[in-house]
Amino acid sequence: MTQISRDDVQHLAQLSSLQLTDAEADGLRVDLDNIVNYIHQLSELNTNGVEPTYQLTDLENVWRNDDVNDYGLSGEKLVALAPESLENQIKVPKVL
Repeated sequence: MTQISRDDVQHLAQLSSLQLTDAEADGLRVDLDNIVNYIHQLSELNTNGVEPTYQLTDLENVWRNDDVNDYGLSGEKLVALAPESLENQIKVPKVL
């Protein structure tokens, strides 16, 4: 089994930009050690024939056809309605 040292916890804390006291580091070392041991226990389980669980709620995607409805207006007509246009594009003021 893997033993997590206080140096490992301090290194993780440094990577996470955390400042830990010695008591906090010791507590986290114990917690992380327990988590790793639990993961080792899970890896020993026989999962042959067990289907992965992807979703528990039985929700499904609802698909629809991607039909374009232009409501009888062409792009050229819409650009013509704009106060200013340039090269078939609507001209707008700069926004900074």
